[in-house]
Amino acid sequence: MTFFKPIYVGLTAASLSFTALPAAAGEQINIVASFSILGDMVEQVVGDHASVTTIVGPDADAHIYQPSVADARAVAEADVVFVNGLGFETWSDTLIAESGTEGVVYVATDGITPLEVDGEVDPHAWNALANGVVYVQNIADAMSEVMPAHADEFSANAAAYIDELEALDAETKEKLAALPADRRTVVTAHDAFGYLANAYGMTFLAPVGIDSEAEPSAQDLAALIEQLRKEQVAALFVENITSPALVRQIADETGIEIGGRLYSDALSERGGPATSYLAMFRHNLGAIVDALANGGAS
Repeated sequence: MTFFKPIYVGLTAASLSFTALPAAAGEQINIVASFSILGDMVEQVVGDHASVTTIVGPDADAHIYQPSVADARAVAEADVVFVNGLGFETWSDTLIAESGTEGVVYVATDGITPLEVDGEVDPHAWNALANGVVYVQNIADAMSEVMPAHADEFSANAAAYIDELEALDAETKEKLAALPADRRTVVTAHDAFGYLANAYGMTFLAPVGIDSEAEPSAQDLAALIEQLRKEQVAALFVENITSPALVRQIADETGIEIGGRLYSDALSERGGPATSYLAMFRHNLGAIVDALANGGAS
């Protein structure tokens, strides 16, 4: 079992013994998730037993997000708060502390071994489906502590969801393994796909590091463009949370075609192709395979 330690906020040292919340028939509790991908995972596990609110919504960038008064109110009223951790939500500690919430805060990446990019922890752990399984199990374990009367349901929901994630993981490995060795390198707007690269034998390059707010120097951008001109790079991808300007500049200067749009740090708005974690991963997988196999836009 994953060891999943809650962080208690707004509680005195004497009150750290956890008491399960009441869970009468038909009663819901309030859950806040820090961003849309995590919010979807939580919803898959809790079903109708909780109302889930997301702080950073679809197509929004959690790296640069500025919480609102409404966000503070939602956290203050929450019974449970889920965050990604690994430094992803740079604003979350302040938001939680200043909200005065007495809810319990869980870190969904607990137990995941983080990757590092240029000496910094990469927080985008959900971009490997094996890590997605850890997220889901952590959520189920947490909610079973909070609402033990529904622990069997949370466990069953998580098991069914994990079956889907593991099936997609096997499909992803099979499809990406079929790509030629010289068609496994792509470029994205920021460095959000290190876990995907590590899990599935890919190489992802980006003009911006793990924080989408950063900007590359002219020297770094020129060096990347020169590198791309020399290497076998099949496609570039824009992302839903960042401006496409840098990727378009790289495409103009290298002649590499843009292979489509990837969903990196957020789901799509309703009606889009990535309205759930599973749908997001399927969309990204299809876009990557099409672009790399065809050497052009998907």
